[in-house]
Amino acid sequence: MSRLLTTLLLYRSGFVVCKYISLEKKIEKTKDTYYDVLEASSENWNENTNDNTPFVKYLLGIILSAYRDFEERLNLIDDKLSSVEIVEAAIKNRIGKFTKSDIQEECPALARQTIEKAIKELCDSGKIEKKGSGRSTFYVRKDL
Repeated sequence: MSRLLTTLLLYRSGFVVCKYISLEKKIEKTKDTYYDVLEASSENWNENTNDNTPFVKYLLGIILSAYRDFEERLNLIDDKLSSVEIVEAAIKNRIGKFTKSDIQEECPALARQTIEKAIKELCDSGKIEKKGSGRSTFYVRKDL
């Protein structure tokens, strides 16, 4: 609940990146660090001598990372790339397996059908490989 409220407060304070990049997902990826800084910031809370600096630095790092991701996404759009080139650029940033939903998150300006068409073209050209079927379908990079 506190992370949701943090996102709301940031958005209301003009940090619109929260609208496009999931801070919750970024925190989830670094949850060990998140809990460590929460613990460090809570030490001596009962005595009112705690230091919030570790948490503030962590949260500012998450916000900075979100703005960098957002800038990368905008650069993809600004470069006037085709949908296949945009999807290919998003895939180049991925490590390991990925799904259509992962690419859709990276390319919010593209419709799901456009992403599906681009992924099919990349599969046909041998740049990525489809694994599994149905809901368990994922893709892996080949020679990007």
